[in-house]
Amino acid sequence: MARTEHFTALSMDGVVERMRLLRGGLPASDGVAVFNRVYLAVTEEVGRRIERGEFPDRAAAVTLDVLFADRFLSAVGTAEAGGRPPACWRPLFQYRRHPGLRPVQFALSGINAHIGHDLALAVVDACRALGCVPGDLEDEFERVGDILVLLEEHIREELMPGPDLLEVADPLTHLLGSWSLERARDAAWSAARLLWGMREMDGLAEEFTERLDTGVGLVGRCLLTPLPRAR
Repeated sequence: MARTEHFTALSMDGVVERMRLLRGGLPASDGVAVFNRVYLAVTEEVGRRIERGEFPDRAAAVTLDVLFADRFLSAVGTAEAGGRPPACWRPLFQYRRHPGLRPVQFALSGINAHIGHDLALAVVDACRALGCVPGDLEDEFERVGDILVLLEEHIREELMPGPDLLEVADPLTHLLGSWSLERARDAAWSAARLLWGMREMDGLAEEFTERLDTGVGLVGRCLLTPLPRAR
């Protein structure tokens, strides 16, 4: 589970600052920029909730959130350096300027990569950093997941094309309806527990991580299928 071009943000403020810099350096229509805006919004919301004391264990919540964000920022750093980011992120970087794709597709392809692959690995990262087991982070995991589900609803409301009468006929509606953040979050928790159980089995853990990465990347590519507009 080693990473190349690794970026480490030491705090929530560091994560937010890096995402804001990324936002300022990309055209608004860029697919990575679309996802970054969405992710920045949810990261800022998580930070506000942590400050309000809504997470029982502040240190655990910050550690999980920072290491989670680090996975996305590392993928960005790898791509900026001309390397190959994880397979789950490649579709977004490859098709980020495709004129036939819509903003909601970029946003959900990024969320698919981040939840489907990065979240499980971030839980393992956090357990190692904190000296705990996944079960100790379940409350923090669930609270962050609840915020992400609300975010998904916001994305669909803000970025889905309209008017409502046309949405049923739009192929995009059917494509996006086949993916669920809640199911992806549940799968991420199961994957994290499996990875933690295999942590001493280097070959098996690496194989599982690679297959997870590849499978999530395939889903991300499907979410970025250019579709005809509803008439």
